[in-house]
Amino acid sequence: MFHHFHPHKPILFESATKMIVGTLPPPRFCTENLKTKDVNFPYGSCDGLLWQSLDKIFSLGLLYENTNEAIKQRKDFLYKHNIAVCDIVASCSREKIDASDLGMKDVKLRDILAYLEEYKNIDTLIFTGGNSKNGPEYFLRKILKEKEIKFTCIKEEIPKVHSFTYNNRLIKSISLTSPSNAANRFIGSTKVYKENKKINKNYTTFDFRVSQYQKVFMS
Repeated sequence: MFHHFHPHKPILFESATKMIVGTLPPPRFCTENLKTKDVNFPYGSCDGLLWQSLDKIFSLGLLYENTNEAIKQRKDFLYKHNIAVCDIVASCSREKIDASDLGMKDVKLRDILAYLEEYKNIDTLIFTGGNSKNGPEYFLRKILKEKEIKFTCIKEEIPKVHSFTYNNRLIKSISLTSPSNAANRFIGSTKVYKENKKINKNYTTFDFRVSQYQKVFMS
């Protein structure tokens, strides 16, 4: 059984108003067997599309290499835009060594609610995935249910929006389409993607993400 732990500490600071919440980076980030274009930073996998999407939206000119400069670029962006990062999973066990959320067993969670208590300006959680089993929204729902905190749907259309009240403030959650390439099949089945593909045959699943993420991160 492989012990998969989160190698990155949460990035939390007083002025943060949004917080990106995922699960775990690929196992190679905790075994330090990185690919050439990986960045040893949250969502730094060269196979993931979060930073590539943000790069496109904000014209960041990011480096895709495991260097201090590449890390600094991403950290500077987060601080400039008041975006914290705190994935919800601390560790898990795996029979198969991959990044699948479904493959996680014996999951240990971070105390997200404690962080929300400490960092009182955070009013929006941005999930890198929906409510599929072992996804970030799935685990938050579980935590809130145990605390008997109501999780209310505000918007059904993708990206879905919910809210809950905690620490005397209203907190909103937005569930993005996953930046993982594993979500491409789902994207291809959506009405929005199909309509855009009819208009523009060169429209891609990356374009779909950029359009969705732009509305969330630039709001």
